Amino acid sequence: MTALASSLTEQKQASVSPPLWLLAELTYRCPLQCPYCSNPLNFAQTTSELTTEEWASVLRQGRETGAAQLGFSGGEPLVRQDLGELIAEARHLGYYSNLITSGLGLTKAKVDDFAQAGLDHIQVSFQSSDPDLNNAVAGSRKAFAQKLAMARAVKDAGYPMVLNFVIHRHNIHQMNDIVALCERLGADYVELATCQYYGWAFRNREGLMPSRAQLEKAEYEVNQNRARLLDEGSAMKLIFVTPDYYEERPKPCMNGWGSLFLTVAPDGTALPCHSARLLPIEFPNVRDKDLKHIWYESPGFNHYRGNSWMPEPCRSCDEKEKDFGGCRCQAFLLTGNADNADPVCSKSPHHDRILAARQAAECATASIEDLTYRNDSNSRMFFRG
Repeated sequence: MTALASSLTEQKQASVSPPLWLLAELTYRCPLQCPYCSNPLNFAQTTSELTTEEWASVLRQGRETGAAQLGFSGGEPLVRQDLGELIAEARHLGYYSNLITSGLGLTKAKVDDFAQAGLDHIQVSFQSSDPDLNNAVAGSRKAFAQKLAMARAVKDAGYPMVLNFVIHRHNIHQMNDIVALCERLGADYVELATCQYYGWAFRNREGLMPSRAQLEKAEYEVNQNRARLLDEGSAMKLIFVTPDYYEERPKPCMNGWGSLFLTVAPDGTALPCHSARLLPIEFPNVRDKDLKHIWYESPGFNHYRGNSWMPEPCRSCDEKEKDFGGCRCQAFLLTGNADNADPVCSKSPHHDRILAARQAAECATASIEDLTYRNDSNSRMFFRG
């Protein structure tokens, strides 16, 4: 490298903050079949997962590039038999590590082993507070009982209990019941994450998206529970995430493209966000380039950095430093062009797509059985059974 090229590289790196959060998507395999799964629709074509040694190298490179927090995700990361080994490597490297799991495949022995290996945090997901609905969405008749048992095991092991519920039109009426369940389990943090529409969720949007009345009632109930918990001196925190489709301004997706978050997919593809591989952009692979080069130099990670790429109305908007033009994946899914302003924004020329989706949610009639599941043949057998 010439002195000039080296100087330009150093200037570019100085203008870009290092990644703080590394998401290791260890596998797309999962025993569940959730109809709102955000993994790629063609996930079954991803057969060449990174090996243990390759993942260990990714973790080392991530720390060298600046990442301090690490999420083990999937699919279901417990499918990987080397998870304990990778947790130990993460602790050795100095990460604060988090396991994001459905709880299926987890045992009390594994919880204890992971704690000994140095895992800092476990988040367990539920599909509903109702056992039958939970099991129907998950596609497993034993899912709810297993999740309850593992949530308790996580608590008993001394971890903060963090529970996640994806909220949609078929469970949004359960806010009070969900909060009551979390209280019984002794949860510390509860994320009520209203469905965001990517992957299967986008395919099932009309059957999942709540009406405005449903959303407002749910948010009211959450706020009522927050006030009650505060009055009772409870430390349990309720986090309610409003769906983008009911906002008038887009959220600052990932705090800006290539700003804080770095995702590595099961096959080694490096992405600026979990859903970005659906975009018509060539993203690098950790088998070909090191993470530092990927983060600072690759065209994929520089594609939407800053605001020079922005068309109108974003280019002239005084909020572009707050929302960064919104979500590129959402723009692509709704308009066919990821360069466009996020249609969630009321200033977007494509905002009518959002208004139409809201209107469709007002008269949607699809039942839980009508949704397309991650493994649709299994869902048909479940409902027939």
